[in-house]
Amino acid sequence: MTTATGHAVCTDPAILNQWYAVAAIPEISVAQVHRTRLLDSSVAYSVTADGECLAWRTAPNDATVTVDASSQLDWLPTRTAFGYLWMSVGEPPPDVFEVQESAEPDRRTLNAATIGIAVSAPRAIENFLDMAHFPYVHPHMLGEEPHTEVADYTTELRNGELWAVDCRFYQPKAAVSSTEGVMAEYLYRVPSPYCAMLYKSSPGDAERMDVIGIFVHPISEEFVRANLFLCLLDDVSSDTTIRRFQQTIFSQDKPILENQYPKRLPLDPRAETPIRADKMAIAYRRWLTDLGVTYGVIPA
Repeated sequence: MTTATGHAVCTDPAILNQWYAVAAIPEISVAQVHRTRLLDSSVAYSVTADGECLAWRTAPNDATVTVDASSQLDWLPTRTAFGYLWMSVGEPPPDVFEVQESAEPDRRTLNAATIGIAVSAPRAIENFLDMAHFPYVHPHMLGEEPHTEVADYTTELRNGELWAVDCRFYQPKAAVSSTEGVMAEYLYRVPSPYCAMLYKSSPGDAERMDVIGIFVHPISEEFVRANLFLCLLDDVSSDTTIRRFQQTIFSQDKPILENQYPKRLPLDPRAETPIRADKMAIAYRRWLTDLGVTYGVIPA
């Protein structure tokens, strides 16, 4: 089934019935209507003067709908979490997944960037989960030669979420506040198919971890807006410096992602040659298969 504009309509319950971060709340102009697409559906959203977040379906290319035309609007569920407006075009769970660290008062929580990428959402998530590319795509920051080996780690399912634990990788500059290279410790978490988190050792506190998330807003099967969420233990760096560091990393990933072929993620394990470093990628693809996902992927 396709829309009037020729785009495929998402019919996967596992994808439709999720929350998606469509905008960082501080970046939304108050009392204005903002238009976008979500899973190929035309939608709009607005934040009222008293802070209420609204979202609704619209007709494609309909620029006449305003937030005041309540009798004509097909309202969509919304939530606010971690500084973002989340919405769904299906029947999502009552709340967005939890990130407990975001409630800790000594953390810096901000949106580092929202970047459009001509790739499928699963490709963007898989790239975020991949440590093996660090030395080659992010040299002198997240990796460097000859430190290219990905140490063995474990993948597991926890309460319906995909995790990778006991991850370690040498990084010459693991964070903007780093002063020397470290063997960074990582945990990866995929709480929903198009959102992923990493927890990594923090230069600001040896006993706690920084949190970085990628919340993918799928415009269509092959184009996304990726929101980069930060929840850091850093009382030294400015917001501008933190954002610039993360945007540099993101800008290095973008051309790699956009030049991948096919843009949709193949779920057949024989489609792309796996290696040991791809353990999390293999687990992610198997998880999507088990969920019955067909949107943004090439099913096995």
